[in-house]
Amino acid sequence: MNPSDLSRALSAALAAAVADGTLALPADAVPDSVHVERPRQREHGDWATNVALQLAKKAGTTPRALADDLATRLAATPGIKKVDVAGPGFLNITLDAAAAGELARTIVLAGASYGRGDSEAGKRINLEFVSANPTGPIHIGGVRWAAVGDSLARVLEASGADVTREYYFNDHGAQIDRFARSLLARAKGEAAPEDGYGGQYIGDIADAVIADAVAAGDPDPRTLPDAEAQEVFRSRGVERMFGEIKESLHDFGVDFDVYFHEDSLHESGAVDRAIARLREAGHMYEKDGATWLRTTDFGDDKDRVVVKSDGDAAYIAGDIAYYLDKRERGFDDVIIMLGADHHGYVGRMMAVCAAFGDQPGKNLQLLIGQMVNLVKDGVPVRMSKRAGTVVTLEDLVDAVGVDAARYSLARSSADTNIDLDLDLLSSAKNENPVYYVQYAHARTANVDRNAADHGVARLREDGSDAFDPALLDHDADADLLGALTEFPRVVAQAAELREPHRVARYLEALAGSYHSWYAATRVTPFGDEDVTDAHRARLWVNDATRQVLANGLGLLGVTAPERM
Repeated sequence: MNPSDLSRALSAALAAAVADGTLALPADAVPDSVHVERPRQREHGDWATNVALQLAKKAGTTPRALADDLATRLAATPGIKKVDVAGPGFLNITLDAAAAGELARTIVLAGASYGRGDSEAGKRINLEFVSANPTGPIHIGGVRWAAVGDSLARVLEASGADVTREYYFNDHGAQIDRFARSLLARAKGEAAPEDGYGGQYIGDIADAVIADAVAAGDPDPRTLPDAEAQEVFRSRGVERMFGEIKESLHDFGVDFDVYFHEDSLHESGAVDRAIARLREAGHMYEKDGATWLRTTDFGDDKDRVVVKSDGDAAYIAGDIAYYLDKRERGFDDVIIMLGADHHGYVGRMMAVCAAFGDQPGKNLQLLIGQMVNLVKDGVPVRMSKRAGTVVTLEDLVDAVGVDAARYSLARSSADTNIDLDLDLLSSAKNENPVYYVQYAHARTANVDRNAADHGVARLREDGSDAFDPALLDHDADADLLGALTEFPRVVAQAAELREPHRVARYLEALAGSYHSWYAATRVTPFGDEDVTDAHRARLWVNDATRQVLANGLGLLGVTAPERM
């Protein structure tokens, strides 16, 4: 029996109480599902609920009386060993060993699909993350979004959503001009422009642009007039830099379905069409020679200039057009992940969403990420040899590897600052969270190998079913099975709240439960003991844990090693 089964049993008990007149509650007030959770103290049972406290007042009774009635009804439910009423009306429910243990078979047979659900089914979601300007390597803030964003996409897909990963390619604006001027200056042996870019990578890209041009039979751009040379460095330099960004992300386990070019919004007329639509809706006005969007009507702190007095589109014009473009492509939810310096962006974009007649917070969801600080040998890491001023994706991966980088960045809520200790993350210590979880998976694999060596299999030698869940009667069995049953709920909650870090924290708790179970029980016989059905039953539990750990690590884009 899992939490969903128990939830349905509670709903059925409530419905029965209403039907026989015991509970004076409208039939439509009976919840379809009742929330259950693991008690903090093991002696309080396997599951607990406060549903009696929630419904008693509506039913004109006391929580204790309602809880007593529910306890009597639930006690007759197959798979429930006992139900205790505690305090003012809490229900503490203990399952019998067979009902709890059956979960192990369910998980093993479900395999990679265990934990997947349909809570986000039917939704087309556009998830935009990273979207670093193609003017340099991805810095540590972008690396955090790569890990969190890709993990979120995996969690949403596991919950039934149709997710498109999208990268917004900022190839329109002043930063590209500064990049091109910086490449040209480096190629000519001159100092970088005052507002330009520095770092070794500028020289690398400039050299590559020259080599590419010559290999293609074109003139060395250094021999061209500055205006022509700058255009060569712009087009070839951006292409080369973006190619490196794609390659770095791919090596990090992150690939995108769509690479959307900002320039296309202006070239296709999408900006003009979006402005026209808002004008038709009555949300635009003219003032001081500029065109304004009346965002204060939708909660923004001030109206926004969309077209400047010189006729050029303001930056927000592209954002307006881009949001509308996504909705017109058929996406129900548009999720955009932004850096810590974008808090002021939220109000204006939610106003844009509302101006188009959409629902802010649903059709448009903005996630703000906070800073990442790296520490090595107790000292902050601030400089990159290649980028010059920032720590890059390559720097982090070189220091700790892809798995540790992804896991450590995804395991904390994105709206909190985090400090990453590079020495800890590259160590084989239980204090290293990714090692702790991966080691638990490797241990399950080792138990499988030892079991095979000792003749322990999930089936008996004659091929008959060896699984007797009633033999899983140790407290450690109950604790581990209780942890395993939580996985689908954790995945669904992570999807609903857009918080993939919940999966990582769950895996750490599961690893702890498994290590305790490993110390308290045996899958293989001791000494000259014969192989028993208890050993076989616990092999099912071991393999169920192995599957859940692998499934959870997969949602974070982290490998599940067989040996460590």
